[in-house]
Amino acid sequence: MSLPTLFAPIADDMKSVDAVIRARLDSDVPLIRTIADYIIGAGGKRMRPALLLMIARALGYEGQQHHLLAAVVEFIHTATLLHDDVVDESALRRGRATANAVFGNAASVLVGDFLHSRSFQMMVETGSVRVMQILADATNVIAEGEVLQLLNVHDPLVTEERYLQVVRYKTARLFEASAQLGAVLAGATPEHEAAAAEYGRRAGTAFQLIDDVLDYSGDAEALGKNLGDDLREGKPTLPLIRLLDVGTPAQQALVRTAIENGEGDFVAVAAAIRDSDALDYTRARARTEAQAAIAAISAYPVSAFRESLLEFCAFAINRDR
Repeated sequence: MSLPTLFAPIADDMKSVDAVIRARLDSDVPLIRTIADYIIGAGGKRMRPALLLMIARALGYEGQQHHLLAAVVEFIHTATLLHDDVVDESALRRGRATANAVFGNAASVLVGDFLHSRSFQMMVETGSVRVMQILADATNVIAEGEVLQLLNVHDPLVTEERYLQVVRYKTARLFEASAQLGAVLAGATPEHEAAAAEYGRRAGTAFQLIDDVLDYSGDAEALGKNLGDDLREGKPTLPLIRLLDVGTPAQQALVRTAIENGEGDFVAVAAAIRDSDALDYTRARARTEAQAAIAAISAYPVSAFRESLLEFCAFAINRDR
């Protein structure tokens, strides 16, 4: 099932979110508008805003602030992408040149800062300390995740536990915050709010683990990035960590050298990963996370929105991009 099909119950809401995004990108500084339009205009799946909208609707929300907050989480996500691409020296994202490749590192970092600060201006408009607390905590944890990932680079001794901590901090935390915000807007019970947070955290983790799989088995054109980027950056993702645990001594040496140096025989590493159970193991871990996400919201009222949330978990683990 495609994302547009999954998001059909919130199609009108998503259009309203896009309108908010466009309106709030406005700035008197032309370069800010240019770079912000460039990165936002590249598209993207808009998954975090969609989760916020679907959780809110699934729990009966009928107000308007969900559009504003959905735009906030997309701004925070976009800011992290701008900063990530500078740190990783990435040249390709979503099938085209990254903002830092086109406009330079300094401009990309500063526009990322603008998006962060604009998101905080917007969240203040809700007048909710609870909303601000969730988003402030999330952005802080995401920053911690970035630093944790930096510490793991070129380290072949990274364990599965250390890697999954990075995933939960850096990627899953904004999924978690987005889903939790949907529940807060709807005035959900503490149990339903906790369930929303659990759903987002688990679904976000599953999504990242499948990204790890696709880095060695996907189609570069479909993914919009260069396959093997994580290995070339010296990042030990779960398939590599698994191969270091179960591979032959020769395979382990090959992966260890590649992680330590950020270079090596990518074709040989990819072949070793495919010859082992590393991809199946990672997929199984993603399925476990997706199943936990489904279980978390099993008590939500039956609706088209809840069904889309359940289908999203299947999409997350079965996608090819």
